[in-house]
Amino acid sequence: MKINNKVCFIIGLLFPAMLFAQNNNSTTSPYSRFGLGDLQTRSFGRTFAMGGASLGSRNSLQINMANPASYTVVDSLAFLFEFGLNGKLSSYRTNTTKMTANDVNFRYLSMGFRITDRLAASLGLTPYSDVGYDIRINNYLENTGNYGIRYFGDGSLTRSYIGFAINPFKNISVGANLNYLFGNISNNAELYFDALTDDWYNNDFYNTRKNEYIRVSQFGFDFGLQATIPLVKNQSITLGAVLENKPEYAAYRSDMMLKNLTVIPNPDDPEPKSDQDTLKYNGEEKGSIRFPFTYGIGVSYVKTDVLELNLDYYHQSWSEATFFGSINPVLTDLNKFAVGAEWIPNKNSIRSYSQRIAYRAGFKYEESYLKLNGRQINDFGISFGIGLPISRSYSTINVAAEIGKRGTRNADLISERYVKLNLNVNLHDIWFLQTRYD
Repeated sequence: MKINNKVCFIIGLLFPAMLFAQNNNSTTSPYSRFGLGDLQTRSFGRTFAMGGASLGSRNSLQINMANPASYTVVDSLAFLFEFGLNGKLSSYRTNTTKMTANDVNFRYLSMGFRITDRLAASLGLTPYSDVGYDIRINNYLENTGNYGIRYFGDGSLTRSYIGFAINPFKNISVGANLNYLFGNISNNAELYFDALTDDWYNNDFYNTRKNEYIRVSQFGFDFGLQATIPLVKNQSITLGAVLENKPEYAAYRSDMMLKNLTVIPNPDDPEPKSDQDTLKYNGEEKGSIRFPFTYGIGVSYVKTDVLELNLDYYHQSWSEATFFGSINPVLTDLNKFAVGAEWIPNKNSIRSYSQRIAYRAGFKYEESYLKLNGRQINDFGISFGIGLPISRSYSTINVAAEIGKRGTRNADLISERYVKLNLNVNLHDIWFLQTRYD
């Protein structure tokens, strides 16, 4: 009964978390205007500090959603519960302007546990992509005056998942995630005019605005495999692979175009008069978004409770993805390389807490899925962090930071320098123990 109450309580957390995730995640990146926005990593708290390299990682005290085959590493009596927060400070520069922005977001909520000796499961909630931008371009046209173009949008796509993994043979694990992708994205554009004179109330040009909304709601699958090769003296090498074969998600799109004129006929009587009309309206229509073929391979070297080294390669064929039957011309194939390491001086030290801390570092290089003005938008980051063990427990608090650069100022594009801070809490509990009385 105690276990059932815990399960009901934790699963009950997922429903408000879905609403919180959908409405809380945000970004201020101008690059989120394109495609599905800023794509989010699948790496959880521990491997975030290791450059995100995680496809071959198997750690019995941490959940690794990036490869569902890893779920079987959880101890048979353990129940893991994780959640994470992320903060980001960015500095954007073009050849003429610069700005700074910051965001704080919920990152994920997840849990993992064993079902039988060979079967394990995990379920949780994590963001897939975030949209949030507001870009204004001012210009002047002869005989018309000043005018501006504004591009703005917001929204996010969220992934909830339940995954299972099994050990069909010794040192072999295979797994799969059933994903439910949902969320809304809004992309808008506006053309507006200033007056020909300083008396702005004399403006008689109509402003035009276009709103487009996309809603996604559908199930999909991804698969994982891990094979471990034991070495001498508590050492091993694990090879990992993941695959997602062009999942197609139901999507709904609607758009509307408006014209609007606001004037003050008499400056002594500043009561605005509005003239608004709908130029075009297309109600919500059902279509689909075919996501890219995705695969990743990774290798992990482990010396138990001392050292872990990870190396990953990840690929997504976004150039072949279709949005309501069409290929997006600004999307290209994504390639990501990541390397990470974890070192624990003495995990079982009694006298020194600092000896029990896990020290982590890594780096990543990503050729993103955006190609603008003939240039692919690349992202390079260096990460580091620590895992702080909680006294008298297998639980840990993971703190990590990433410093990086994305984009370029060449070809009239935008360069972004950023610092990300990540806080992850991993709670470990002993479940499934049956108490006996003599």
